[in-house]
Amino acid sequence: MKKSELIERLAEKFPHIAKADVEKIVNSMVERVIDALRKDDRIEIRGFGSLFVKARKGREARNPKTGVRLTIEPKHVPFFKAGKELKELVNKNTQGK
Repeated sequence: MKKSELIERLAEKFPHIAKADVEKIVNSMVERVIDALRKDDRIEIRGFGSLFVKARKGREARNPKTGVRLTIEPKHVPFFKAGKELKELVNKNTQGK
């Protein structure tokens, strides 16, 4: 689902809220998540999951096509870990397909 589809579905579910306001809410939430991750804060939504930043160490690598050795710098990457309830709901709905 794209962000625009999420906004559309939320606007349909809450017809008393203008679509423009729903868009502002979704954009604001995304901005807050990004701000928190930039500050290395962990975001936890019970029943859904956690968003946090993992540090990756630098390493030596090789381009498989050319064989040239590369140095990959250390970096931080966002990471999502699904919560137990979300995992159970997803598995419940996908079994028997």
